[in-house]
Amino acid sequence: MLISRRMFSVLALGAAAALALPGAAHAKIVDTETAMTELVIGKDDAPVEIIEYASLSCPACEHFHANIYPVIKTEYIDTGKVKFIFRDFPTNSPGLAAAMIARCAGPSRHAGMVDIFFDTQQQWGRAENPLQALGMVARMAGLGPNDVDQCVRNSSLMNAIQDKARKANEEMGVKATPTLFVAG
Repeated sequence: MLISRRMFSVLALGAAAALALPGAAHAKIVDTETAMTELVIGKDDAPVEIIEYASLSCPACEHFHANIYPVIKTEYIDTGKVKFIFRDFPTNSPGLAAAMIARCAGPSRHAGMVDIFFDTQQQWGRAENPLQALGMVARMAGLGPNDVDQCVRNSSLMNAIQDKARKANEEMGVKATPTLFVAG
């Protein structure tokens, strides 16, 4: 399997976490409030804001992140012209579980988890047991089986993600993924 640069970064992050915690079988997951920290990439004072509503199980979202987002990042985010905000809008149970796991990793690893879930979407999205496959992917980023289990059983986190998606639907008209808002 070919490993993308994003996946390599997440794997390196997981390896570093494992080395930093000798004897630890898993990484610490964060509380719901911390997990719901908004995923913002770029400068806060960038003149243009792009908000993406996406489901980690959405093939069109994966295509956007593999082919379009890297151009936006290089040409606009990295140059300070755009602040990019990623918001979960899970369209099915595996997408919700992936969003929960990505958020449980904490704000410092959230973007890397989103990347790795998009990079491996074909594997876990088509698996006979998507939750088990998501757990295997999460291990590459340093989350153990107990972490994943604790995370996907966190009803307050599940409700918070679903409430934000419902609000996006009702207030902004988000009905499908990916949905992008550029400068409002």
